[in-house]
Amino acid sequence: MKKISLIGSTGSIGKQTLDIASAHPEEISVLGLAAGARSLDDLAEQIVEFKPLVVSVPTEDDTVSLKDRLAQRGYNLAKTRIVCGDAGLVEVATVDGLDTLVTGVVGFLGVRPTYEAIKKGTTIALANKETLVAAGSVIMPLAKKHNARIVPVDSEHSAIFQSLSGFTTRDIESIWLTGSGGPFRTWSIDEIKNATRGDALKHPNWSMGQKITIDSATMMNKGLEIIEAHWLFDLPAEKIEVLIHPQSILHSAVQFVDGSVIGQLGVPDMRLPIHYALFHPERVPSGRVPRLDLTEIAKLTFEKPDYEKFRCLKIAKEIACESSTVACVLNAANEVIVEAFLNDAIKFHTIPDHIIRVLERHKATSNPTLDDILEADRWARQEAVSLVGTPVSQ
Repeated sequence: MKKISLIGSTGSIGKQTLDIASAHPEEISVLGLAAGARSLDDLAEQIVEFKPLVVSVPTEDDTVSLKDRLAQRGYNLAKTRIVCGDAGLVEVATVDGLDTLVTGVVGFLGVRPTYEAIKKGTTIALANKETLVAAGSVIMPLAKKHNARIVPVDSEHSAIFQSLSGFTTRDIESIWLTGSGGPFRTWSIDEIKNATRGDALKHPNWSMGQKITIDSATMMNKGLEIIEAHWLFDLPAEKIEVLIHPQSILHSAVQFVDGSVIGQLGVPDMRLPIHYALFHPERVPSGRVPRLDLTEIAKLTFEKPDYEKFRCLKIAKEIACESSTVACVLNAANEVIVEAFLNDAIKFHTIPDHIIRVLERHKATSNPTLDDILEADRWARQEAVSLVGTPVSQ
């Protein structure tokens, strides 16, 4: 029996993780759940089904609201401890008996609970790319120190992780991160200047949360993945290439020094990398994961990315290997500025301009501690809010 906790349980990754858990009740036990205030009804249903030991919500008021919902469903509140805030997230991430923490939460919120779980030697099924983007220089040495395994859940990094099985970084010539190109792949720069919120949220292949969908539209998502790949696989940015692959069938690939290329293919469905991460290193059959039928695919195409059209990708690639607070500031500024766009406070095409302004004002700290990273995150959010006039909501 594998015992898991899940932070971000009511989001896209969280729901698909629990879908897999429900299909494997004899193999997966859910010890902890954490979710935001906007989805307490969904969280209550999850608690009734999985009966976790501990659940975290953002505030004390949310604990009262959640207990009311559970009481209405006839749930025995003695079965589950309800906690809140940052301390609550950490409690979910470090509950006794935990084998694997699934970090399905979006944004910097995932850093602290992941950090504390690693200190206990817990396996991290990492869907929260921001943890390594903002704090990779702290997280990776900590994982090595405590012998904590990090198994990526991002489809691209999962593909690379699987392709590298049996090989080392010395065998790698380059890795290829694939991306669909998002909704604006065929739009001109001038057309993108008129892009609406609705346009940006129309991802062609993947069903994801709003923030990640906007990051895919700007291609910041792929830029953050370059930084994440740098830390996960200990590779310089010049060995990490981005390929636009509209069909989203090849999830990423590794080119080895002998010229061979090994990649991982599958339908664009996050249950595949989630399932792999939950059961790693075993390969466990699952009826929840859809199968790929190559005979139904007419063609697979690949293109080079347009760094002038997708300036967020260019910004992230340029700072990918810096062991400083710069990537943390990039991540924090992006979170605030994307939220501002979703709130109709700024235009889509101005997102990179605002990010650049925040980066230009930052005085970077080299080889940062976790406290340095937390402070850089706080500063960057405050600076970004002063530019766009709207705070980010967690």
